[in-house]
Amino acid sequence: MWLFYAVGSAFFAGVTSILAKCGIRKTDSTVATAVRTVVVLIFSWIMVLTAGSINQIGSISGKTLLFLILSGAATGASWLCYFQALQIGDINKVVPIDKSSTVLTILLALIFLGEGISLPKAAAVVVIAAGIFLMIEKKDVTQKREGGKGGWFLYAVGSAVFASLTSILGKIGISGVESNLGTAIRTCVVLVMAWMMVGVQGKWKEVHAIPKKELVFICLSGVATGASWLCYYRALQEGPASIVAPVDKLSVLVTVTFSYFVFKEKLSRRAAVGLALLTAGTVAMALL
Repeated sequence: MWLFYAVGSAFFAGVTSILAKCGIRKTDSTVATAVRTVVVLIFSWIMVLTAGSINQIGSISGKTLLFLILSGAATGASWLCYFQALQIGDINKVVPIDKSSTVLTILLALIFLGEGISLPKAAAVVVIAAGIFLMIEKKDVTQKREGGKGGWFLYAVGSAVFASLTSILGKIGISGVESNLGTAIRTCVVLVMAWMMVGVQGKWKEVHAIPKKELVFICLSGVATGASWLCYYRALQEGPASIVAPVDKLSVLVTVTFSYFVFKEKLSRRAAVGLALLTAGTVAMALL
């Protein structure tokens, strides 16, 4: 059943990227992140009430709560980097780099969680890494030093690093905690972090200036994120992180497909081959 939830997480995550991109054409990415987190928070606590797990709050240990908070902080950092990268870069370039967190997550799961990796799985990791490498063009790396649109690269890399930490910290934090409750607690941390960034950067006035159409897309992306999270952490609770994370990263297929029809962004032949390798390696990780 955990595989079903992992696939659901991938689908909703892919839709999230498209909706978010539509919502930050004129709206600052930090402001958009803070607003959408409110939607995710409401969504996640509704699920807690529905699942009837709110009474478990008092039984959460200090250690578990600490890791949930750390996971939330890593998520907040990943979001801020990711949506900044989306705002200034092409979605079909940003998303694959963000998904490179798969490789790092597998390595961290091996080191900190003791999740073994067989030779076939190791080969699949190599294929995933090769696919990601092919999807990153040389000019994307060199442009990061020139500012402007090329600056998205560093933000995308930051998003990937923090996302991998989120998976590991989340896996530890949800031990003995109902997945919906764990997600809701983490979201509270993300909310505080996001609005703190809005305050630090002095962008309060921009919250009221968000175009109505973009506000709708931002809210919808929050709903999609909430659905993705609930599926993802349910999958993490029941399945191994070294497999759940790669399956979740298949959201890149959903994103690339929608980006072609919505934003007319096309993949180069090199990137298409990389996408094929990334997909093949991910599927292999799930089946091996």
